[in-house]
Amino acid sequence: MAHSFGKYTDFENLREQAVALRRAGLSRRQIRDRLHVHNNDILNRLLEGEPPPEWTKRPNAKDDLRARARELRLQGWTYDQIQVELGCSKSSISLWVRDLPKPERRTRTREEASAIARRGWEATLRLREEERRRTKQLAAAEVDRLSDRELFLIGVGLYWAEGAKSKPYCRRERITFVNSDPDMVTVFLAWLRLLRVDPASLRFAVHIHESADVPLAEKFWAAHVGIERSALLRTTLKRHNPRTNRKHTGENYYGCLRIDVRGGADLYRRVEGWWYGIVGAATAPDSQNRT
Repeated sequence: MAHSFGKYTDFENLREQAVALRRAGLSRRQIRDRLHVHNNDILNRLLEGEPPPEWTKRPNAKDDLRARARELRLQGWTYDQIQVELGCSKSSISLWVRDLPKPERRTRTREEASAIARRGWEATLRLREEERRRTKQLAAAEVDRLSDRELFLIGVGLYWAEGAKSKPYCRRERITFVNSDPDMVTVFLAWLRLLRVDPASLRFAVHIHESADVPLAEKFWAAHVGIERSALLRTTLKRHNPRTNRKHTGENYYGCLRIDVRGGADLYRRVEGWWYGIVGAATAPDSQNRT
C-alpha cells in the first residue's frame, strides 16, 4: 500500500527501516518493493545521505564523468554548466548528483546566459543533423538496386520534368536536358545508355553566370561526363545582375550542363508517348486500389 505520513514519527520509523535495508545492501528498487514506497520523492527523502551499495555501481565508461560531475556539483555548478563542461545529458547528471545538496542559485550575466543558450542550440543542431543524416541513410538503403524497367520509368519522368519539350506554337522535337545537379546528370546519362543512345550523338555545353569561374566550371563538367574540356560546345554566359541576391555563388558553383542528343526527334516522340503511357497507367481505375 502507498504511505502517507500523518505523523513525524511514522516517517522516522520508515526511514530507519529504509536506511537499514540500504546498509544491508539492497537496491532502491528492492527497498521500494519491500516497504511499498512507490513515490520516488518520498524514497529519496527516506534514503537521503545514504550511499548506494557497491554492487549497484556498475563500472562503465561513464564512471570518470560521474565522479567529475559530482565534484563540480559540490563546487556549486549548475546542471547546465556541468552539461557544457562534460558533454553529457542532464538526465545522467541528475542521476549522478541527486543526493548532493543543491547549490545556491545566482543570477547569470547576460553574456553567460547567451553563451549557455548558444551552446545548447549548437547541441540541438548537431542532434538534428545526425537525425537528418540517419534518415537519409535509411531511405537510401530502402532503394537497394534498380531494375532496367525502374530506371527506364525514372528516366522518362526525369526528362519530362526537366528536359525541353515541344509546344504546339513552337514545334521542336529534340532531346535537350539542362540541369545544375551532377547526380541528375548522372542518372540521365545512365538512362540514355539504357536506351542504347549512341554516345557519339551527345553534345555538352555549360550554362553559367559570367561572374563565376567559367574555366573551373568547364573543367568540372567535362570531368563529370568523361570528356575532354575541348569537346564542350561554346559556353553560354548569363549576364550578371548586381541587384539580384543570388545565393549559389561560392566555389562549388558550376552552373548548369546542357546535354543535347543529335538526331533525337524519334527518341523525343517516344519519350512523349512513354510519358502519356505512364499518366494513363497511373490514372487508370485499377491503379487506385494499389497499395
